[in-house]
Amino acid sequence: MGLDRDLLDDIRDLDEHELRRLHMLTQAHLERIGVITQATGAAKVSIRQQSVRCGRATCTTCPHGPYWYAYWREDGRRRSKYLGKLLEED
Repeated sequence: MGLDRDLLDDIRDLDEHELRRLHMLTQAHLERIGVITQATGAAKVSIRQQSVRCGRATCTTCPHGPYWYAYWREDGRRRSKYLGKLLEED
């Protein structure tokens, strides 16, 4: 089964930030289903959903989301990256 031509065109149009998001998502998904294992020395990336509060005093719909975030450790610090509303919950 080949990839849809429109999907390939859309991927070619992504900027570096969007490509990094896509890479994190695909790598984490492939690790989760057992197709690949974590590379030696590579940071283990976990992907989680979070609901967030906007902080507005008048907001009646908080919390918002869920939104997807990637988490990993780098130089002894926990790092995170916002991935957006990209996935459905498995």
